[in-house]
Amino acid sequence: MTQSGARPYRSVLYIPAARERAMEKARDLAADAIIFDLEDAVSPEEKPKARNLLAEVLRRDDFGARARIVRVNGLDTPWGAEDLAAFADHPGVDAVLVPKVNSTADLDAVAARVKAPLWAMMETAKGCLNAGAIAAHSRLQGIVMGTNDLAKELGSRFRADRLPLMAGLGAAVLAAKAERKVIVDGVFNAFKDEAGLRAECEQGRDMGFDGKTLIHPAQLEIANEVFAPSPEDLDLARRQIAAFAEARARGEGVAVVDGKIVENLHIVTAEAMLAKARQIAAMT
Repeated sequence: MTQSGARPYRSVLYIPAARERAMEKARDLAADAIIFDLEDAVSPEEKPKARNLLAEVLRRDDFGARARIVRVNGLDTPWGAEDLAAFADHPGVDAVLVPKVNSTADLDAVAARVKAPLWAMMETAKGCLNAGAIAAHSRLQGIVMGTNDLAKELGSRFRADRLPLMAGLGAAVLAAKAERKVIVDGVFNAFKDEAGLRAECEQGRDMGFDGKTLIHPAQLEIANEVFAPSPEDLDLARRQIAAFAEARARGEGVAVVDGKIVENLHIVTAEAMLAKARQIAAMT
């Protein structure tokens, strides 16, 4: 799937797989995708029960057009192999999210055990350094930034502008775009800070991320708004396309809209924006 695939990924909500009620509520939430988490959100003693519960929920419940992504435990843990066995060919799983991917070997090990497309958690320094090769993996569909774990490994301090993380974030975005894979930004921990969430969503959008991972349903509205084309964006896109078509009809290679030159590259961007708006409309 390319970054302009069949569904948007503006909002990707983590749901603990041990919480049946939370998973049931997720069926009615305005999330583009759900990560059913068997890893960090589930305590060791709950992991076997959560695995069985999630398998049943995904077999039983209808989550509509939302992408259903299962984050498994790593194969270096006591639970990873059984997680993969449980969801190897599960009909309710759209993708398997592999934690702490450091290299393509980590994806190869999972790919040999499951049929679903793979997503990679990019949350280590080594993973970011190998982002190009990871993004090019033939079974990989998307990348999720694990900014909390990345910051922990780097020993970086929190800054609202996320400057200490920019090298890793930028490397992953470049890799994803080069291979036309989906990439979603890391979580914003202060779920009651709407202004902070909006600022970080806007930063991620401007960097090229397709959406943002979220830890609370209250964050959905802002993420969906920021990562969707605004009415002003869509109006400009339509006017650019129309003006460029008129210019080409006159035998000219460029047009002018709002005092700015419009070339073919701008039309490609405008058409992609309109396509994304259609995808979002289809979701809702």
